[in-house]
Amino acid sequence: MSSRERILGRVRRALAEVRDEDTPVERPYLREHGERSVPETVDLLAENLADYRALVHRCTADELAALIGRLVAEHGSRSVAVPTGLPPEWLASTEAERVPDRAGSTSHELDRVGSVVTGCAVAIAETGTIVLDGGPDQGRRRLTLVPDHHICVVRVPDQVVSSVPQALERLDPARPLTWISGPSATSDIELDRVEGVHGPRTLEVVLVDGGSQGTEAGTGGS
Repeated sequence: MSSRERILGRVRRALAEVRDEDTPVERPYLREHGERSVPETVDLLAENLADYRALVHRCTADELAALIGRLVAEHGSRSVAVPTGLPPEWLASTEAERVPDRAGSTSHELDRVGSVVTGCAVAIAETGTIVLDGGPDQGRRRLTLVPDHHICVVRVPDQVVSSVPQALERLDPARPLTWISGPSATSDIELDRVEGVHGPRTLEVVLVDGGSQGTEAGTGGS
C-alpha cells in the first residue's frame, strides 16, 4: 500500500461516522486557557502585545484624541491615512494632513504617508493578536500594510476576547481578515531580525477604556 493510499484510508475512516453535511463535527479543544476576569484578560493582551514589540498605550475615551495627536507628532508624521468610517474626533488633536482611503490609492502614494490610524474587529489576549476585517474604521488592507507607522485603537473591553476560538465566532470568514501580532518582522538564515518588510515597522496599540465594564471579555461577550 502506498503512502497516498494509507492517507486516503485514514481520511475515509475519519469521515465514516459523519452521516451528512448537517452532522456537526465535534471540536473538543479548550475555548480558552484558564478563567480570567475582564481586567486580567486586558492585562494579558497588553503583555502579549508588548512581547511582540508593539507599543501599548492605555487611555480613556476622553483622552484618546490627545494621545493619537501625540503619537503622530512623536513619529514626525506630516500625513495620516484615514479609513472612511474612522470617527473624526479621534484625529481632533493632530494637524497632520488627512489622506482618505480610496480604491485608486497606489502603494507609492501610501508609502509617502507618515502614519495610519484605524480601529479593529477584535483583539485576542492569549496570542497578542489584533484582527482587522476591512470595516469602515479600518479601511482597505493596503492602508495598514504600506505606511510605516500604524496606530490601532482597541475598545476595551468590548473588542477583547481571550482566545482564537472566541475571536472566530465574531469574524466573518468572507471578509478580508488581517491578523497582526506585533510590527512586521522577518529574519534571514542568520536570524538577523528585520522589521517593516511586510507591513508597518512600528505598531502602536491604544487600549481605550470606554466600553461596558460588565462585559465578560474572557467569555467573548460584547
